Amino acid sequence: MPFEVDIAIIGAGVVGLAIASELSQRHKGVFVFERNDAYGSETSSRNSEVIHAGIYYPQDSLKARLCVEGRHLLYEICSRHGIPHRRLGKIIVATSEQEVGQLEAIREKARHNGVGDLRPLSRAELKQLEPNVEARAGLLSPSTGIVSAHSLMDFFYKNACGNGADFIFGAEVIGLEPKGSAFTVRIRDSEGISEFDARVVINAAGLDSDRVAGFAGIDITEASYKLHYCKGNYVSLNPRWRGAVSRLIYPPPEKAGLGVHLTLGLDGRMRLGPNTRYVDAIDYKVDESVEEAFYRSARKFLPFLEPQDVRPDFAGIRPKLQGPADEFRDFVIAHEEKRGLPGLINLVGIESPGLTASPAIARMVAGMVSEILS
Repeated sequence: MPFEVDIAIIGAGVVGLAIASELSQRHKGVFVFERNDAYGSETSSRNSEVIHAGIYYPQDSLKARLCVEGRHLLYEICSRHGIPHRRLGKIIVATSEQEVGQLEAIREKARHNGVGDLRPLSRAELKQLEPNVEARAGLLSPSTGIVSAHSLMDFFYKNACGNGADFIFGAEVIGLEPKGSAFTVRIRDSEGISEFDARVVINAAGLDSDRVAGFAGIDITEASYKLHYCKGNYVSLNPRWRGAVSRLIYPPPEKAGLGVHLTLGLDGRMRLGPNTRYVDAIDYKVDESVEEAFYRSARKFLPFLEPQDVRPDFAGIRPKLQGPADEFRDFVIAHEEKRGLPGLINLVGIESPGLTASPAIARMVAGMVSEILS
């Protein structure tokens, strides 16, 4: 007879960890299955570590709502539990007249999303704040910040474990079948293939979330759950420029991302990235050929840079529902009851601002679970 659990979470990235932390405060019998040997080994540890304000997303979208809610929760969690972070702010810069015209539209979209603290900057005002940045105008977001993603994940993991949640690493889910009022979950680990039954299954499998949804019998093409891998390369800047800029610096957003921007680490390290390139397979190698493109893009607003200041650093993969030619796609966070799969909650396409939104996503999922188990 298969082992039985109340709640199975598939995936231990930052979102799966946040859900485990939240659910384990309310329910017993929470189990987390992760195919890697440690939590946060994929997208969650390969990103800009930015706490986003919630500026760019369409009004009333999950990305907008959960980013704004998650930002407030994240700052509270970090302050209360000593998680390294800094509310340092960011400036969206316009280096051309066309981009100057975009800033007011960005500010208006942010206002509709509940982000009312953006402040327009003239060139002179921008220079006062960031003397080494060159732009015609800017938009200051004081509520944007940075966080140690690893420390945040450490907190969620330890909190979940302290509440009684169990983590099983090196366990890849390879099957998911409805079984009465539960699901049979098939896993492969170092000892072979085994099964267990779960009353509630939460698919937080990140890059693999569309495939896991398909295991349950969902046609992922018909459901528009098919993921596209979007690679983002990062480069580091020469340490001699450490301290030259004190805030994050972003250009106006592009269709597939937020453009090549300057981020700061908690240690003061300066990076540029990510770019956006759709790929067919997961590959974290950074090609040295990106150096020139990053240099050309960044030098528009960082005129002090020289070509030799830019060096390859790391890469991440975003699980995007939006294809190269597609318009905006929102997060999928769905209880699949209408598909005849009560008890299955799918989270698909959880890319940026997933890190910022993770505490709010966890609360939303916990509400769904409470309704299922009531």
